[in-house]
Amino acid sequence: MRDYDEVTAFLGEWGPFQRLVFFLLSASIIPNGFNGMSVVFLAGTPEHRCRVPDSANLSSAWRNHSIPLRLQDGRLVPHNCRRYRLAAIANFSALGLEPVRDVDLEQLEQESCLDGWEFSQDVYQSTIVTEWNLVCEEDWKTPLTSSLFFVGVLLGSFVSGQLSDRFIPESPRWLISQRRFGEAEAIIQKAAKMNNIAVPAVIFNPVELQELKPLKQQKAVILDLFRTRNLATITIMSLLLWMLTSVGYFALSLNSPNLHGDAYLNCFLSALIEVPAYIAAWLLLRTLPRRYIIAGVLFFGGGVLLLIQLVPADYYFLSISLAMLGKFGITSAFSMLYVFTAELYPTLVRNMAVGVTSMASRVGSIIAPYFVYLGAYNRLLPYILMGSLTVLIGIITLFFPESFGMTLPETLEEMQKVKWFRFGKKPRDSMDSEENPKVLVTVF
Repeated sequence: MRDYDEVTAFLGEWGPFQRLVFFLLSASIIPNGFNGMSVVFLAGTPEHRCRVPDSANLSSAWRNHSIPLRLQDGRLVPHNCRRYRLAAIANFSALGLEPVRDVDLEQLEQESCLDGWEFSQDVYQSTIVTEWNLVCEEDWKTPLTSSLFFVGVLLGSFVSGQLSDRFIPESPRWLISQRRFGEAEAIIQKAAKMNNIAVPAVIFNPVELQELKPLKQQKAVILDLFRTRNLATITIMSLLLWMLTSVGYFALSLNSPNLHGDAYLNCFLSALIEVPAYIAAWLLLRTLPRRYIIAGVLFFGGGVLLLIQLVPADYYFLSISLAMLGKFGITSAFSMLYVFTAELYPTLVRNMAVGVTSMASRVGSIIAPYFVYLGAYNRLLPYILMGSLTVLIGIITLFFPESFGMTLPETLEEMQKVKWFRFGKKPRDSMDSEENPKVLVTVF
């Protein structure tokens, strides 16, 4: 049978039909941003300190010194989770003793926040943290709520995936691979009508269809993604690539309010940096080999994240700038994965491969809140981990086969081999087979 691109060449490349599908797909993504990032504010942790009840009858001096100080980022700040033992300081207050002058505060016994917390309302009026007191010993529940949210996204993707088959038309290319020629022809005719193009008298040659009908219809299952050693290797590397890139993307997004300065401004900048990232990804995909550009932006993103540990604590602007550049690189890579994965796999399992690897990215988003949580113990630890994992997955990307400028594979046997680094001179016949492959893999 003729090549699909040859059959549908009369439709043109960018008519009203193609634009409609493109904008429908784009519009469906917009609510995801609001829902996915709403947890940044819903689970925000404002400044807080132990509550000292009015019934304690403390003097103003002892009330002002009821919270011990701790060192944070080179400066002394009130402790979030401890206070001086209330019975002791109430006794000192009743005796007329003054803090610091009469009593050495460092020698006083401390206790936990037995009467709850006072939360600052400078940034947030109310969050799930303030409503449920998810601080101090309970602060581990905050990343859990974010992870459970993304678990819901993962489960919901099964339902939304079914609905999408009904807010979008099915791919004619896939329908043809399933021998559903009538449905494929109906969609092509509809596209031609929307593009105001005359439909050829014959779209699919009856003789070609007769030859294909006796063939057994292939059904793909998830295990087909691991059928051969080469295919299994590509699938496992793809799962790692999607998952770890997702960890970096969501961890940086969720960590935006923890950067120095206004939380809302930081989140705005984090969202704004994605615009040039997507534009850069689009331009790079048009002109350069896939695995090199994806590896390149991952190296860039991971590298600048690792540089943050070298920035002095007072240079907040520089740290924020490096975090945004890291988000730029990881976002560019994330957006390229959809194209790259679709080009690697043949028509029979293409949708399945993108779906399975996309599910791996959901696993990454479930893990990401715990990377942010590590910042409570060490401000630099999340950036060190994210940067290291991003550079590592960039190295793994170099082992993928290349798909730029090649035709899409139609069968599992047509998939290219994994690239491995070899040293020494290659045999001439090996070089010829690589320079002139019989099977090519291309752009959609």
